[in-house]
Amino acid sequence: MAAVRGGDAVLMATLAQAPSRTDTSAPDTPRTPGPASASASVRHLGPNWYATVMGTAIVANAGAVLPFAGPGARTVYQAVWALSVLMLLTLLAARTVHWVRHGDQARRQLLDPAVAPFYGCLAMALLAVGGGTLAVGRDVIGTPAAVAADAVLWTAGTLTGLVGAAAIPYLMVTRHRIEPGSASPVWLLPLVAPMVSAAVGPALVAQLPAGQWQRALLLGCYALFGLSLLATLLVLPLVLSRLIHHGPLPLALTPTLFLVLGPLGQSTTAVNNLADAAPGVVDPATAHAMGAFAVLYGVPVMGFALLWLALATAMVVRAVRRGMGFSMTWWGFTFPLGTCVTGAAGLARHTGLHAFGWLAAALFAALVAAVGVAGTRTAVGLARGRLLAPPRPVTP
Repeated sequence: MAAVRGGDAVLMATLAQAPSRTDTSAPDTPRTPGPASASASVRHLGPNWYATVMGTAIVANAGAVLPFAGPGARTVYQAVWALSVLMLLTLLAARTVHWVRHGDQARRQLLDPAVAPFYGCLAMALLAVGGGTLAVGRDVIGTPAAVAADAVLWTAGTLTGLVGAAAIPYLMVTRHRIEPGSASPVWLLPLVAPMVSAAVGPALVAQLPAGQWQRALLLGCYALFGLSLLATLLVLPLVLSRLIHHGPLPLALTPTLFLVLGPLGQSTTAVNNLADAAPGVVDPATAHAMGAFAVLYGVPVMGFALLWLALATAMVVRAVRRGMGFSMTWWGFTFPLGTCVTGAAGLARHTGLHAFGWLAAALFAALVAAVGVAGTRTAVGLARGRLLAPPRPVTP
């Protein structure tokens, strides 16, 4: 691109937290933080930080459904889940301080078209941790407590996600100033949150009284699946059109291309999990149809996900060769990859094809590497005082 448009510039300055705001492709350089109070240190803590919780929790969630399990793996997943719980509680407290002490900044973020979509990360963080609590946390805290915690987090995450899925597009239409050709993969974030609810919700179906309650939750998750899928299908063409007509994203934003994998992998996960929960809840013919739909939908979508993964990876390699440094957008590599792991594992269960199991394992290895790198670089950035420092203006 010959120049950086206004929307991309704002996003890089306020969210990417790249080391240099005058050259977003500059390598990391240490910066000594000045003295600041605990309140001031969270003034520039944006909703995008919930992506760190999502990316951490999905490691435990994805590992729990892998068809291959090594010795001691379950213990590792429990430790990762516990870390995600701690991260979620810390961020919820910090964001509460942010809203109470820096309400002006919080409202500015909500009215910023580059930042507002990241509010969808809150819902997905709640849902991811809730799903992990029932999947692996029950071995630590017991099944009754895990079910109760998952139910609370699923309810809170679903309500938050539905509000975000409606409110963010409303703000984009009525309050935000969207420039032509500025469509971004981050627009998918509030729209994919209901899909996460659809993928996590089936685990709770068996915990409800048989009959109407179970059937309502099962079909309600299908409604959430449809809501998110159709909304995603409206946005994806805009993202692809922006890339084709306006060229690659700025270097610091290139990792956000992986966000497109989120609705693809998560929708595949959702239909497979719903098919698992259907027997005994609906009549046998309907349950059989749901199982068939999981395969007939999931296999083609997983194929497209692999195509997009190849495209996004090529764009990231291009950006790295041009000097892309670390930024918080690197967390975009994590959760979307994790949804592809759970989607491939679901297809392995329903098709009996070992290739999907090996695909899930390969993607899980990439996920662990991505979380390790992003987590380490984030910890270093926090220790050096860079990631929560006030953003500097971007020079186009």
